[in-house]
Amino acid sequence: MHMDSDVIIVGAGPAGLSLAISLAQAGFAATVLDQNPASALEQPAPDGREIALTHPSVATLQQLGSWAGLAPSEIGHIRAAHVHDGPVGAHTAMQLHVPDSPATQDGLLPPLGFIVPNHALRRTAYGVAAQTPGVRIVSGAQVHRVATLPAHAEVDYTDAAAPGKGSERLCAPLVVAADSRFSATRRQLGIGAQMTDFGRTVIVCRMHHTQPHADIAHECFGYERTLAVLPLPDDAMGRAQCSVVVTARAADAARLMALEPGAFTAEVQAQFQNRLGDMQLIEQRHAYPLVAVYAQRFTGPRCALLGDAAVGMHPVTAHGYNLGLAGVQRLTQALVAARQQGQDLGDAAALAPYARAHHLHAWPIYLGTNAIVRLYTDARPLPRLLRQTVLQGARRLPPLRAAIVGQLTGKTPGWQQPLARLGTALAAAMPGR
Repeated sequence: MHMDSDVIIVGAGPAGLSLAISLAQAGFAATVLDQNPASALEQPAPDGREIALTHPSVATLQQLGSWAGLAPSEIGHIRAAHVHDGPVGAHTAMQLHVPDSPATQDGLLPPLGFIVPNHALRRTAYGVAAQTPGVRIVSGAQVHRVATLPAHAEVDYTDAAAPGKGSERLCAPLVVAADSRFSATRRQLGIGAQMTDFGRTVIVCRMHHTQPHADIAHECFGYERTLAVLPLPDDAMGRAQCSVVVTARAADAARLMALEPGAFTAEVQAQFQNRLGDMQLIEQRHAYPLVAVYAQRFTGPRCALLGDAAVGMHPVTAHGYNLGLAGVQRLTQALVAARQQGQDLGDAAALAPYARAHHLHAWPIYLGTNAIVRLYTDARPLPRLLRQTVLQGARRLPPLRAAIVGQLTGKTPGWQQPLARLGTALAAAMPGR
């Protein structure tokens, strides 16, 4: 049986493309299929989402080469995070920053993390993948069959640009599903997923403001609505700007989306207690349903799941991409080890180390996120008391704060390992994480 490549990846999002680059750097051949035309992959449209990246994620992007394709104006810094319970200013906020670190040359704190537009991450991933030997990208591919057989995996697709051409088939030892949290490939592979629909909608947009944000991210847990304000680099004219993320019940979100820009801005500015001065909506609003997804398994014979197809977290925060990049590293390591040991790349035993390691990393974050979303969207008196206790406890325990910061920066000292899992869960609530 002729093999078209070592690995077929369905989905040319940033996770799938990053895996293709990583595999090619390790000496494998990868074919990536995506239903979007090449023009949409090369220059993806802005979608309102700003992705916060941990230090390990940035290191991975630097290794892949895609970080270098970002413009300086596309890289923001989160130097501190403030978490507010209830109305802003009603309680002392939990404040997080990198402890005991000297300020940079310009007098600023070292960053907890970085923030980059989602469309820029997609653009740079495609730009590198398209120029990497060993990577083949098939755009406009309508995948209609994915199958795993004893000796190989098969993917049948049609070219949207040539509908009369008929179906084409690709064969490889391994197929990877990386086609979103609602992955059709995952379903064809017979892998189910746990889905949690929170009945809420997330609205994202950019705003100008008159007061500086000082690179501080804010998470404001209102009793009926959650507001995140994430610092962005100044625009080309030197005007301060931020990303606004509003999480609300579906009916309230629909009302907010229907408001005139000025009325919507006024509601956001009022909830944030005018901390950034006058605000102005500068881009259109985008709305996303809040649905979390966790696959029943991450691997099987001749198949693996990556990115949101494996774990779909909050749709507008960085959980998915940070986890996706960690998955890229782990899956590449598993395949390199399989090759060194003379194993078939699609052997279930060869893929098992990836599945185990990724589950151990992702499961605490997934559970922590879901628990915090439920806790911080419940207006009843007992949950209100519990959430204040959680935040105040973390605020008053330096080792726990350090563990949370360690999860955000990827630098958790050995003595903090017993707190690392708790820090992982609480870090899930941090702005833009």
